Amino acid sequence: MKGTGYNVAVVGATGAVGTQMLSMLEQRDFPVGTIKLLSSARSAGQTIQFNGAPVTVEEATPESFEGIDIALFSAGGSISKKLAPEAAKRGAIVIDNTSAFRMDPDVPLVVPEVNELDLQDHKGIIANPNCSTIQMVAALEPIRKELGLSKVIVSTYQAVSGAGVQAIDEMKSQSQAILNGEEPEANVLPVKGDKKYYQIAFNAVPQIDVFDTNGYTFEEMKMINETKKIMHMPSLKVSATCVRLPVETGHAESVYIEVEEKGKNTADIHRILSGAPGVTLQDNPDQQEYPMPSTAAGKTDVFVGRVRKDPDEDHGFHMWIVSDNLLKGAAWNSVQIAESLIKLKLV
Repeated sequence: MKGTGYNVAVVGATGAVGTQMLSMLEQRDFPVGTIKLLSSARSAGQTIQFNGAPVTVEEATPESFEGIDIALFSAGGSISKKLAPEAAKRGAIVIDNTSAFRMDPDVPLVVPEVNELDLQDHKGIIANPNCSTIQMVAALEPIRKELGLSKVIVSTYQAVSGAGVQAIDEMKSQSQAILNGEEPEANVLPVKGDKKYYQIAFNAVPQIDVFDTNGYTFEEMKMINETKKIMHMPSLKVSATCVRLPVETGHAESVYIEVEEKGKNTADIHRILSGAPGVTLQDNPDQQEYPMPSTAAGKTDVFVGRVRKDPDEDHGFHMWIVSDNLLKGAAWNSVQIAESLIKLKLV
């Protein structure tokens, strides 16, 4: 610890996740000594308020990280690949919110409620998992610990904010065009730079990221591979289908799991989830109470409901998992990792 706090840098400070990172640092009263806001040259020079004081955004360079203790990155994978090693070289601990280092065997991939102690093995860079993976493993880990886990099949219903501000703007403009009886323009989704674009307004698009040669998208493979790494279960059976919906904030997931213990019921899952850290159980079908993106937005917890035992498989359960993809799925998990580093005396 230096002086009265830790010297923190936020890379991508003007973006959607970077803005939320700053908000979470403020809300958590994180022990910040100095704050450095970094971005591309295009955004440099902007002024952002942090803890009531104006801070000028600077262009991110390798030299920006001199004297920095913790660097939160959310500026895209290419920036992370270029600058994260430079930051680590200068003594900063990098918490990276991109996919650049997630599957690197030397980089811990961490959800604090699940595998906080993996932070002890960091070599200067820590990866923040994919937003959809985070909320799923946070809900499944307490079940795995008590009942075992052998299989996971997930279908996601993901918000457009996961694709950035341009995707949000396009959803809104398309919606207005359709309501006006006009033809909507599509230039962003499903993937910026891919061969075709489709409207997201009043639609569901079963593609997030580009397709791999196996027919799965990169987003789906991220969920599969990251879940196995985070839970230290390389042989776990995992499959995913990822879909984009016209929802601004909050990812939802329909998850089917198979546990190892026999003879368990919905009440067992309810009991386990009721005491799980970072998880809120919302499951009262009689009163139509269940998680939704509209009620999860702005909250840091992972919400679970619609828990049912499979009618044909004794080991099988279904559930519905919802979380704010910009908070627990990104900014909050990153700040949580920073808090864990302090708690474990690793910074």
